[in-house]
Amino acid sequence: MATNILVADQDTHFFGDVCKNFDYAAQFTKHDAGLLDQIKSCNSVYRFRFPIRKGNSFEVIDAWRVEHSHHQSPTKGGIRYSEMVNEDEVMALAALMTYKCAIVNVPFGGAKGGIKINPKNYTVGELENITRRYTVELIKKNFIGPSIDVPAPDYGSGEREMSWIADTYATMNPGQLDAMGAVTGKPIALHGIAGRREATGRGVAIAVRECVSVGEDMQKLGLLPGLAGKRVIVQGLGNVGYYSAKFLAEFGAVIVGLCEFEGAIYNEDGLDVEAVFQHRKASGSILGYAGAQQEFTNTMEGLEQPCDILVPAALENQITEYNIRNIQAKIIAEGANGPTSPEAEAIFYANGGIIIPDMYANAGGVTVSYFEWLKNLSHVAFGRMNRRFEENSNLNLVNMVEGITGVALTPIQRSTIIKGASELELVNSGLEDTMIRSYHELREIYKNNEKIDTLRSAAMVGAINKIAVSYQNLGIWP
Repeated sequence: MATNILVADQDTHFFGDVCKNFDYAAQFTKHDAGLLDQIKSCNSVYRFRFPIRKGNSFEVIDAWRVEHSHHQSPTKGGIRYSEMVNEDEVMALAALMTYKCAIVNVPFGGAKGGIKINPKNYTVGELENITRRYTVELIKKNFIGPSIDVPAPDYGSGEREMSWIADTYATMNPGQLDAMGAVTGKPIALHGIAGRREATGRGVAIAVRECVSVGEDMQKLGLLPGLAGKRVIVQGLGNVGYYSAKFLAEFGAVIVGLCEFEGAIYNEDGLDVEAVFQHRKASGSILGYAGAQQEFTNTMEGLEQPCDILVPAALENQITEYNIRNIQAKIIAEGANGPTSPEAEAIFYANGGIIIPDMYANAGGVTVSYFEWLKNLSHVAFGRMNRRFEENSNLNLVNMVEGITGVALTPIQRSTIIKGASELELVNSGLEDTMIRSYHELREIYKNNEKIDTLRSAAMVGAINKIAVSYQNLGIWP
């Protein structure tokens, strides 16, 4: 029986685990040791403290911003609001962002931020003060800007916090034309982009779909190719977990288990993700949901139930050497950052499983953040310039075909063919293309080198090679 709880273990060395994965993959490359050290190291680590008023008293807040790699500019990464945030974690997440961007060919360096608070313990006004003060501290040290470092939402933060950051940056930089490009994950009304909120979860679902589409790989696992009927357990019903489950179900998978802080539920015939989400919203817990066949007060037990695919989409260090042997899934798709320890991964692969690594699987968020950044720099929504032109061109084509064939299409058929792509459709198309191309790119590395024994190592090898080329082309100056 599992004994772990759904928290990040402060005694683990998350950055050390990332470096272990890097060092292991680096042996399959041919780069200079000094260059590899430059790629692996965090370039800038800014740790700071600032006071806020809480009622009639003062409170000191600990915060960080880490810029891992400047091989591309700007650097990019979310801001985590959590009592469990520490410097090691922020460094690890910044490093993962560097490799993640390289894997999906997004031209950013990796960065990450953290504010050591539990947002539930503060009023909206206090959270706004904390967020704005954090932003000002970054501005003072030149750690934020559309061409410098671009934050985004992460665990504990969202569109509201990104709005405060955008407004603070714009206020402190009057007249800067590209000020809204200093942060992504903003609401649509404040120059955000359609599809950003669900992007990470959609990316996870596409990653899983691509993995199970390869018949050769599925045969080794004893599974049929395709997502149809595949049993899935998702850990976490936040933004990433909810949309991962939602889109996996839309793609044909059966969501048999859901796990959250308060416990886990399971139904071998499938769970209605939206109904569970609404039940939790109303009651505060997924426990007590009428459609569950089994409930577990220990949430980690939910991970160990029968399934084909497990999607840990909560926090790091959830699957370790202590519970990996109880996991019945044959595929682990990492929706969270660092949910599987290196020791657990080695055991899982030795037992014939496949892990779709976080560096690739959850890259949907930064991919669409890249699209949002491009939108902010160009100051025009995707599709606005060409949508009507496309519709008129399609209409002319339909009219010509109808005239030649003498067959008239129905109004529904005509509208479907003629309609130009919206911003959301273009964003989803770009995301899908990115995830598909990137999966098969890293799988080729995995298959073409018999010494590379995991998809994570293959992804890391691909990332190292791309980053190395950037540094070599940049040179060293002065």
